[in-house]
Amino acid sequence: MALAASAAFFCSAPAGAAQETQYPLSIQNCGRTLTFDKAPSRAVADGQNSAEVFYLLGLGDKVVGSALWIGPVLEGYEDVDARVPRIAELDPSFEGILATKPDFVATQFQWQIGPEGVVATVEQFEELGIPVYTAPADCHLKDKKADGAAPPKFTMDLVYQEIEEVARIFNVSARGEKVISELKAREQAAKARITALRGNVSAVFWYSSAKLNADPYVAGEGGVPAYLMSELGIQNVVESNEEWPTVGWETIAKANPTLIVAGDMTRRRFEGDDLAVKLVFLKNDPVASVMDAAREGRIVEMKVQFMDPTVRTIRGLEILADGLERLNLVQ
Repeated sequence: MALAASAAFFCSAPAGAAQETQYPLSIQNCGRTLTFDKAPSRAVADGQNSAEVFYLLGLGDKVVGSALWIGPVLEGYEDVDARVPRIAELDPSFEGILATKPDFVATQFQWQIGPEGVVATVEQFEELGIPVYTAPADCHLKDKKADGAAPPKFTMDLVYQEIEEVARIFNVSARGEKVISELKAREQAAKARITALRGNVSAVFWYSSAKLNADPYVAGEGGVPAYLMSELGIQNVVESNEEWPTVGWETIAKANPTLIVAGDMTRRRFEGDDLAVKLVFLKNDPVASVMDAAREGRIVEMKVQFMDPTVRTIRGLEILADGLERLNLVQ
């Protein structure tokens, strides 16, 4: 079942089943304490997933601006999104966010709003009395570990935490519980389909490439693709503690993954953002084309939003399960 299937339900369902939020409310978020005396009324979403969490929770009327979109909005939420002004399609400015007069800012990525944010630091907003809520998954995955330590691992619990906390901040916990329940049901259904694979199945997730003749950005250990592979019993051929390392095609070809997951995105910041360009490269590049997966068409196409920690991650799990079945890799 798609998230959009319940769009109208989540926008209209009454928030009465769960406990009402008691204010003042304090939330621990990425090493900071956020305190709310009441539910915010003018929210900005810096990041597509942050906006879509608001929409799923029926809070579209509370969003006064959004930014950093890499694809179309979730199906079923087009009308809601059309009523929300775009501060910027990609990176907003600090002044552009302030112009909406927000009393709450949600950011999907610390590289947008964080210690070295391209938009601003959290402190710049807090000095103006504007709390910034950062997606827990981004904080967790960017947590610096000692050299040699295992990388932080992504699980869907981080996305569920974001939904639950935003719902509690805005006093719509009943809606939050319903969204989480639906996602958990889909997560379990996808895993139940893949009970055993045919031998050792391995994969490489190709996110993008700044230039096609440069090393591609592929999935390392700890991020969303690592979670997707682990949940379905697939081995990652890339051994790196980085979330998205660059690895040469010679190294990838030598590992000869069983399948290639090629990222698709609407954004065109890099040459390798385009799925069609990726597919032509895999067919014609003298190194990449020798891989069995490239020669035999064992390629799974996946929106990159499903490779990031978002409410769409479960769709990535479903697509990967579909691919395993289509490629006859399931016993």
